[in-house]
Amino acid sequence: MDPDLIVHQDDLGAVGSEAFRVRGELRKRTNLAGAGADKAGAGTTARAAAELQSRNLSAGGELYTTLEVRTSQVKPVLEMCAHISNHPDYSKKSAANDEGEIAATLRGRNGSAVPVSELQKYVK
Repeated sequence: MDPDLIVHQDDLGAVGSEAFRVRGELRKRTNLAGAGADKAGAGTTARAAAELQSRNLSAGGELYTTLEVRTSQVKPVLEMCAHISNHPDYSKKSAANDEGEIAATLRGRNGSAVPVSELQKYVK
């Protein structure tokens, strides 16, 4: 019986590395809130919005709204990239734990491992 899914550690590592790279690049390119941040941490877009609002221009509020919407859209994508980046490590550790539990549980009366042929009787 051939397994349905075969994943090599190198494949998982490549996916995790690419997700990490994409997250970093996306974060750098979409950081409107923090771009050009001053000592207080306010980015140029937020400062421009504040300046427009201080002059009673409606564009200030609209710019703030744009900044908030953009941030709310980018944040979940960044979180997903982080999740994908971390998942291969989690999967590897989880699979190793599962294998250990299965190996410890599936022992014959004499302490030897239960053969796969015996297990297949329960799967059919």
